[in-house]
Amino acid sequence: MIFKEPVVHRAPALCIRTRFIRALPTAAFALMLTACATPQLKDDIQWPEPAFARPPAENGVLAETARAVTSTHTGKHSGFKLLNGSRESMDWRLALIDSAVSSIDIQTYLWYPDSAGMLLLERVVRAAEERGVHVRLIVDDLLTIGQDQPLYELNQRPNIEVRLFNPWRKRNLVSRGGEMIVEMQRLNFRMHDKLLIADGHAAVIGGRNIGDHYFGLSHAYNFHDLDVLGFGHLAQQTNQMFDSFWNSNWVVSVDNFDAQPDPEFAETTWTSIIANNAGNEDLDSFHVGVQDWTDELEDLVPGLHIGTSEVIYDEADGDAVIQNMALEMFEFFELAQEELLVTNAYIIPNQDAIDRLQALTDRGVDVRILTNSLASHDVPAVNSHYKGWRDDFIEAGAELYELRADAAIKETVVEVPPVKGRFVGLHTKAAVIDRELVFIGSMNFDPRSFNINTEDGALIRSPGLARELVELMEQDMHPDNAWQVLLDEDGDPYWVNSDETVNRQPARNFWQRVMDLFFRMFPKELY
Repeated sequence: MIFKEPVVHRAPALCIRTRFIRALPTAAFALMLTACATPQLKDDIQWPEPAFARPPAENGVLAETARAVTSTHTGKHSGFKLLNGSRESMDWRLALIDSAVSSIDIQTYLWYPDSAGMLLLERVVRAAEERGVHVRLIVDDLLTIGQDQPLYELNQRPNIEVRLFNPWRKRNLVSRGGEMIVEMQRLNFRMHDKLLIADGHAAVIGGRNIGDHYFGLSHAYNFHDLDVLGFGHLAQQTNQMFDSFWNSNWVVSVDNFDAQPDPEFAETTWTSIIANNAGNEDLDSFHVGVQDWTDELEDLVPGLHIGTSEVIYDEADGDAVIQNMALEMFEFFELAQEELLVTNAYIIPNQDAIDRLQALTDRGVDVRILTNSLASHDVPAVNSHYKGWRDDFIEAGAELYELRADAAIKETVVEVPPVKGRFVGLHTKAAVIDRELVFIGSMNFDPRSFNINTEDGALIRSPGLARELVELMEQDMHPDNAWQVLLDEDGDPYWVNSDETVNRQPARNFWQRVMDLFFRMFPKELY
């Protein structure tokens, strides 16, 4: 963790000096898997006049749900629900989309063309076309190769606007390779935020991208992740964040593609999506058709945790991005007086971070940290640069835990029947202070999140929400789900869980150990 003053990046004419890139997931936003002709980005990019979120809807079940919160509290309060399990995280996204009557805004790093991605896409399109809901989508352009015509056609559909963050000018794979060499920062600087807002009354913010890995539907592996759903003031705060990106020069409308509408392609694509969703056995646990969620929303209200919030994010201000999340997180951790619990998937610290941790424990703060083990990791390069700091965390007074690849929560919380993945990985980014203050967001504790990507999160004051999150975090740290890392009398780490004690970091296979050594050769700043 590198705590310092905000960093300002500017993007004049979308031309930025080079900087190397870390390995990133190979996902792409798409409407279908079929490749098609690749348009180009026009030389003369047009930015429309600034546009902003619609006022909160005056009617609809989401408005009624929000009013049930604000009628008994001030307008600055929200009602919160943790979205811990994969199935409930998908269900409540579908509930917001199906229930919206005015607007849906979605901002995401990745949108996979898989079961989860296509299910959500169908519901978004139906909301726009069948109910006249105004939809705005911002997707990072890192891995949209071969999907420009589908994106263009989506943007042509009624009530839907699509924009890309930091797009390539050259759109096909070969041309992108050349542009990557000339303007490496295009790949390196990415929008990592995740956000969904419906009717200006409800919002989901947290760690999940849109794809099978994040909703328990991948046959390879699935992530244990976390979001928070909020009704009330949180939605208005997230609207401001979304608008700052929507109106910045980092975000470009796909209207700027040098493309022409292809009605036959659009209709074939849409028909294929509907048919594939309807016949997809992996989606058996979900309602494939649009649902009425009124009863579920009414039942939800009594169990919401009431609290206040602040949405923090790296601001996209015109042609600049101001990275201030590191400073915000440092100030948040400093508030701890008795206890700090942290769950974060990707941690690469530095000595400054260890010193700050030591200062917390020196004044009596109980610190517990959960991250990935090598065995649960999907990015072994991060582990390569984290593993040397294990003893520093422990010697600074923290309890250190690492997720098991075979965690008991794999079947009970993460996977959605009938799907079964080979292992579970951690993707959560959350913290609790003194069982009163909560952070949930997109930010990892590594150089990329602190210095390169744009990130976001919600700081929430709600004792009820905090207590529930502590229970979930302690469950994740239980020996059935995690290894505790300890130091022997010689200062060497060993790992203990409910089944065994080992003196070598857990791994799924020999190849993981090879990759762990290989990525150690590269600078940690890449990751």
